[in-house]
Amino acid sequence: MEASRKLICRQRQVILIFLLLGSSLVGAEPRRYSVVEETEGSSFVTNLETDLGLGQRELSRRGARVTSKGNKLRLQLDLETGDLLLNEKLDREELCGDTEPCVRHFQVLLENPLEFFQAELQVVDINDHSPVFMDREILLKISESSPPGTTFPLKNAQDLDVGRNNIENYVVSSNSHFRVLTRKRSDNRKYPELVLDKALDREEEPVLRLTLTAQDGGSPPRSGTVQVRIEVADTNDNAPEFEQPLYKVQVREDSPIGFLIVRVSATDIDIGANAQISYSLFQVSEEISKTFQVNPTTGEIRLKKQLDFETIQSYEVNMEARDAGSFSGKCTVLVQVMDVNDNAPEISISAFTSPIPENSPETVVAVFSVSDLDSEENGRLGCSVQDDLPFLLKSSLKNFYTLVTDRPLDRESRSEYNVTITVTDLGTPRLKTQLNVTILISDVNDNAPTFTQTSYTLFVRENNSPALHMGSVSATDRDSGSNSQVTYSLLPPQDPHLPLASLVSINADNGHLFALRSLDYEALRAFEFRVGATDAGSPALSSEALVRVEVVDENDNSPFVLYPLQNGSAPCTELVPRAAEAGYLVTKVVAVDRDSGQNAWLSYQLLKATEPGLFSVWAHNGEVRTARLLSERDAAKHKLVVLVKDNGEPPSSASVTLHVLLVDGFSQPYLPLPEVAPDEAQADSLTVYLVIALASVSSLFLFSVLLFVLVRLCRRNRAALVGRYPVPQRHFPDHLVDVSGTGTLSHSYQYEVCLTGGSGTNEFKFLKPIIPNLSVQDSGRNMGESTNFRNSFGFNIQ
Repeated sequence: MEASRKLICRQRQVILIFLLLGSSLVGAEPRRYSVVEETEGSSFVTNLETDLGLGQRELSRRGARVTSKGNKLRLQLDLETGDLLLNEKLDREELCGDTEPCVRHFQVLLENPLEFFQAELQVVDINDHSPVFMDREILLKISESSPPGTTFPLKNAQDLDVGRNNIENYVVSSNSHFRVLTRKRSDNRKYPELVLDKALDREEEPVLRLTLTAQDGGSPPRSGTVQVRIEVADTNDNAPEFEQPLYKVQVREDSPIGFLIVRVSATDIDIGANAQISYSLFQVSEEISKTFQVNPTTGEIRLKKQLDFETIQSYEVNMEARDAGSFSGKCTVLVQVMDVNDNAPEISISAFTSPIPENSPETVVAVFSVSDLDSEENGRLGCSVQDDLPFLLKSSLKNFYTLVTDRPLDRESRSEYNVTITVTDLGTPRLKTQLNVTILISDVNDNAPTFTQTSYTLFVRENNSPALHMGSVSATDRDSGSNSQVTYSLLPPQDPHLPLASLVSINADNGHLFALRSLDYEALRAFEFRVGATDAGSPALSSEALVRVEVVDENDNSPFVLYPLQNGSAPCTELVPRAAEAGYLVTKVVAVDRDSGQNAWLSYQLLKATEPGLFSVWAHNGEVRTARLLSERDAAKHKLVVLVKDNGEPPSSASVTLHVLLVDGFSQPYLPLPEVAPDEAQADSLTVYLVIALASVSSLFLFSVLLFVLVRLCRRNRAALVGRYPVPQRHFPDHLVDVSGTGTLSHSYQYEVCLTGGSGTNEFKFLKPIIPNLSVQDSGRNMGESTNFRNSFGFNIQ
């Protein structure tokens, strides 16, 4: 964990370093240090803390490091002391060859905060190489006719050292004929030239042996020797001469092997064998001898191997034209190599950061440098990336670039970018190099969870089992990782009286909703609550959705009979005049069902009767009517059992017992009660008194009504048929409620219902008819039964 934290910290430091790269380095002059070659490894070069003006151990705190192109320069930085040390011995000849001074560039990079220093290390040459002649012996053939003062160029020695440590002069062993001069060529290399001081005499001394010594300028000096064997030839007093002493040619570096560089030509005014000339390379290095070849007859110089401008830009080739004798002529061919755009640009990544966070402002993604080994236009570079990507390049130093974002990125739109860095030179034809980098975008918690629906409606049947899975809510989060992990919860209900915690629970992981208890449609038909979805980001984001639970009714309630009430202290007796004709309305069974829909659709049927064919029950409204005309032979007392059944599945039912008393008229002062079951006879005395009082009041009221009706009938139609009883018009009390409904209360009747204090919501103490069934349905039906008869039904609940 600690290592990961350090890695993240270091990545951030690298990003900050290169953000300030351009401003911190512009115009900085490189610091130069020097070290003597062959110095032992771990040798002290300088103290960077002192040179850079930094505090003690500031290099360590700021993450300093030393870099160089190609890592050829082996330097080590001690972060504790600030000392810059050598890792190993440096060989100047290996690093720079003939180049002087030998300077190698390196950089000191401070990461936090960013600071960048250019520096140079000069490797000082020491005299660690002695001059060396390529040949073991130099052979000269000098005509005896050569006059004093004649010069004879000799092959030079080679010394890998430079400057003063290179060859300073040549000396020749003591003799009476020759001395040596030290000459310098155009490349500052020195070569010996033998000068004849005294004419030679072949007869006197045909062969001379001299020791030629090459001395360098080192301290102490080093030297190398070669034997010079001089053969005095017979007179051939004309040496070959070239047409021009210096030939300059330009050759493209991509010229093929065997390509003709130049053709040199020399002439000799002698004749015969002394005029036959052969051409050869003279005083050449190993590199020149590997690169060029000369046709000895024609003087054509051709390529022996491919040229490389980036390695050597020019060659100085010495040519010798020798006749058949010992005379020769010299010329120089200067071959200049012309650069060709044969090197593609190179890209070197210094720092790269991936992934990068979304929604961040300008962010450094990569720091890299570009280079090209070609020169001039062939080495001038342009760098670019695709235009359709939200990245751009900024130049911070010469050939250093930073790849940065030009706007905040959105991971949800695109989580990965493939960026192609293209570097193109300006040569002909143009060469380019492409580097593909994949940049990943890391997630930031910027998206709240989103429900699949703004509201959910769940249907749950009542009487469900606890822990019933009612349904599910679902939310998604466009973020990734922990930022997309959604947790569900129930939010406090808007209705403070809703006991949501005891009704519903939710699975926090998957949004499954469970009923905690059995629901009752009759108590709670629907309720609403809100569900929240919260992600695991920091800071966490959330959203909410509305859930509505609809409780679906089941047929779990049997019909309840409102009239006649069966648990009263005394049964209710319906009075029917014997003069009633078929279809006479005896009473109406009134029932309700707490269920809804078809579960509350009630139907009625006559289940049992004392005399089966006398009465009938209408199936849809519960009206009990006479099925035929009554006769004197019909019993006075009748007991009917009516079945009330709902339309549920399975259906529920209830039964009610009706007591019907056939009477001859409504003027009887006493109406005998039907036989009561033994248990009913044991009712308490208060109930008996109430029943007696009700019966008395009812009788008095019926008598008054009958008297009123008779008076009205007599006044309206004295010639009416016997048995026709008009019903008086009267206004019913306003506090009575007119209840109607399909299958339950299709006609209106008036009842007064009294509830005792201890009764439940569905229990009635007793039910007393306020207006009896007074209609005599004989001839009145022929008149349409329209004489102001109002079938109204009401309840007065006390």
